[in-house]
Amino acid sequence: MHLPAKSPDGLALLDPEHSLRHEVLPPQALAFLVKLTRDFAPELRALLTRRLEVQSRLDAGGALDFLPETKEVRAGTWRVAPLPDDLLDRRVEITGPPEPKMIINALNSGASCFMADFEDSCAPAWDALLEGQRALMAAVRRTLVVDDAAKDKTYRLNERTAVLHVRPRGLHLEERHLLVDGRPIPGAIFDAGLFLFHNAAELVSRGSGPYLYLPKLEDHREACWWNALLHRAEELLGLEPGSARTTVLIETLPAAFQMDEILFELKDRAAGLNCGRWDYIFSFIKKRRMDPSALLPDRARVTMDQPALRAYAQLLVKTCHRRGVHAMGGMAAQIPIKDDAAANALALERVRQDKLREVREGHDGTWVAHPGLVPLAKEVFDAGVPGPNQLQLLREDVAVRAADLLAVPEGLITREGLRRNVRVALRYLEAWLEGRGCVPIDHLMEDAATAEISRAQLWQWARHGALLDDGARVDHALLRAAFDQEMKHLQQELGIEHFRRGRFHEARLLLEDLVTAPVLEDFLTIPAYGHLLASELMARVS
Repeated sequence: MHLPAKSPDGLALLDPEHSLRHEVLPPQALAFLVKLTRDFAPELRALLTRRLEVQSRLDAGGALDFLPETKEVRAGTWRVAPLPDDLLDRRVEITGPPEPKMIINALNSGASCFMADFEDSCAPAWDALLEGQRALMAAVRRTLVVDDAAKDKTYRLNERTAVLHVRPRGLHLEERHLLVDGRPIPGAIFDAGLFLFHNAAELVSRGSGPYLYLPKLEDHREACWWNALLHRAEELLGLEPGSARTTVLIETLPAAFQMDEILFELKDRAAGLNCGRWDYIFSFIKKRRMDPSALLPDRARVTMDQPALRAYAQLLVKTCHRRGVHAMGGMAAQIPIKDDAAANALALERVRQDKLREVREGHDGTWVAHPGLVPLAKEVFDAGVPGPNQLQLLREDVAVRAADLLAVPEGLITREGLRRNVRVALRYLEAWLEGRGCVPIDHLMEDAATAEISRAQLWQWARHGALLDDGARVDHALLRAAFDQEMKHLQQELGIEHFRRGRFHEARLLLEDLVTAPVLEDFLTIPAYGHLLASELMARVS
């Protein structure tokens, strides 16, 4: 590796005195990030502009379809590079934010893999990002230890642990603590670049590799961008080409039409595709936001047995297995209910049935959000998948048309569903502003994806004047009344002092602006990030 031992010109670090500055951001790491940014940020900006152009066409009445210009790619018989040995069996994967205790518990959970998440379950406060990178460095080297004085307990890694994956932020997010030539570095380059710089060679030396989950791709050109960036990173770090393996989350509606193309662009390093179903539902709303015929019912009714979601999942399995990579199932967000045995049994049965569906459709593994669900998910996949995976199940019976993917899920829009959306979006955003990226709400682990569904549905229903099942029409006045009710409910539930110490009023103002805006904001985390940075600044100067 030939990187300078001093910070490069053109770089500005907005918190140079941070306690982890020299450990996580030494000059060589900064030079690596600057090199990747200068080489790849301009093309990334062009790709993000392309997203806006596609959305404009959809807003004007255009429709998504399989790309005619890549028909030969879909028809070809190519396959991806052979999978590494430690990625052959991925039957249960657990995800969570890159917090030290979470990392230990997840790696020790009995799951096949752990995805440390810098994206939907991580609020990108500067402390959290640097501490997360430091914790991953220690975890890779098996030196991570957490002493919990309150519980009088020390947490250490077991001898046998899950295989580590890392999910960087989406391509749309910036890291404003680090400027290169006057512009914020892309969050994806910051997160993935630091993980690779510190850990890629170490992981390879231990018989594994740097494995990444790539979120929110909307076009195969974005997969090409990632492939070129990772190839350049491997060159700079002296690694063999293809050392970095990637699993792509199919969690946007446009990406569902380009699964083959995405794998083709990454074919020398692809490890699979994942049904990122919560973000996929959000994307279904967002991409068809101006279409009054595309109103979705209550979130609880948008299940994987809806025809459009079933087509999406089955096409993903067929595409992956034809190309020789894993088809990963979706997230079970349930949290064990400790104080209600009957409710807990009902929730676990729903998880069991969801995982059975995935096994029967041909998925090779699945996701859970809580260590308590690992045994259940593993039991289902062990029984249904006796080998390491189901790659031999080609699903040649599946034939998916554009109309199948675009079929609008059916069901009622209810007052309770509206209130539920207000509750989740409000409580999640308040926690996010406090620096917490995943939040237990009503026995479900909510993250940015589920909060996005909630606020996007509120916008969609008000924008098109949806009718509730009781005959009321959704408008801005009804939404404000629902916000009033939920704020009162939170005061009663949390207590007035706890409520006042929180940031609920700030969260409400931001959410009301988002759900009553004339145009649906692409991501709630973009305006919320400004609030997070303002809080950090106030904390530093106080």
